[in-house]
Amino acid sequence: MNLSKYLPDLLEEYRYLLSAAFTMAENAGGIHMKYFRKSGLEQSTKLNDSDVVTIADKEAEASILTFIHQHFPTHGIISEESGIEHDDREWRWVIDPLDGTTNFAMGLPPFCVSIALERNKEAIIGVVYAPYLGECFYAVKGMGTWLNGIPIHCSDKSELSKAVIATGMPYDRNDNPDNNLAEICRMALCVRGIRRMGSAAIDLCYTAAGYFDAYWELNLNRWDVAAGQLIALEAGVIVESIRSDRNHSLLASNPNLYPSMCSILLGK
Repeated sequence: MNLSKYLPDLLEEYRYLLSAAFTMAENAGGIHMKYFRKSGLEQSTKLNDSDVVTIADKEAEASILTFIHQHFPTHGIISEESGIEHDDREWRWVIDPLDGTTNFAMGLPPFCVSIALERNKEAIIGVVYAPYLGECFYAVKGMGTWLNGIPIHCSDKSELSKAVIATGMPYDRNDNPDNNLAEICRMALCVRGIRRMGSAAIDLCYTAAGYFDAYWELNLNRWDVAAGQLIALEAGVIVESIRSDRNHSLLASNPNLYPSMCSILLGK
């Protein structure tokens, strides 16, 4: 998929940076597809049996890091598999080389590469590319959000009983009783449906596009949400932290449903 054809009309600096993110995403997506649904996929676990990593994660990350080192040697990096490089620098790339690894390893389509560029720790560019689905979501701070070249906006649904929302469960759910099960049970009685896609980046993008009306999840990492959060915000979604003690724990909702979502999740 040639992502360069989707470049919007931007100031030259932003256009150059977004083009670079497209190139990295496209290269990573090509690596994903080289391994997807192929036999003999090398995989292992990290923290526990729910936390999977594959050779595709590692090769996609290596491709992205090589590009950044070559083209942006003064920039910092946060990446899921390799960690942090030069976190104190003005410009920082935040990378999830393969979000939805469990889906990927099982041959399920919802997986993606997520790339954000931050300036002074604030995201200014976000790209989420799902190669099997042929979907590229991207945003530039203050300039909007697009899906495959078409501007998108969140839903305007106002009745929670008609809402379809998304969530996920933390990797430590077996060891920590603060695992989102209680919140899911409360929410399930109030909405049309709950979906568990297995990719925080895709959940945020689908909320941006109005495919979901809202999304929440606990105990995410910066690389899970950096690009998707900007994409959602630029599409009109309210994105707020709902917990200060569980890493990145977010509620993303269209504005009309936000008060109801807060009431059910937080008792407000």
